[in-house]
Amino acid sequence: MSAALPRLAAPLALMALIFYLSAQRSVGPELPAFTRVIAHFSEYALLAALWAWALAPALGARGLLVAAAISLAYAIADEYHQSFVEGRDSDPLDVLVDAIGIAAALTLVRRFAPRRH
Repeated sequence: MSAALPRLAAPLALMALIFYLSAQRSVGPELPAFTRVIAHFSEYALLAALWAWALAPALGARGLLVAAAISLAYAIADEYHQSFVEGRDSDPLDVLVDAIGIAAALTLVRRFAPRRH
């Protein structure tokens, strides 16, 4: 497990950034809806990939399932958190987009990650 410890900093840092951004009253000027979709998809795809990378040394292929579980749980928690932020709302469709990003990233990781024999 010690090999994975330094790698944990990357997904944890992204989670902190997501939390910080979610705590803001506004994320900038009103943007078209598709930009929110792209942002949600991308940030959770990256989070899942970072968790897979961080967990691979300790868990191998099982790390993908753990990465998916952590990322999806965080997506749900993030939407719940936003429901308490003035000027923000919670949208279950955001969690769906997050889940699609998670699945896409982990599918690519599974397909293209080097295999250990």
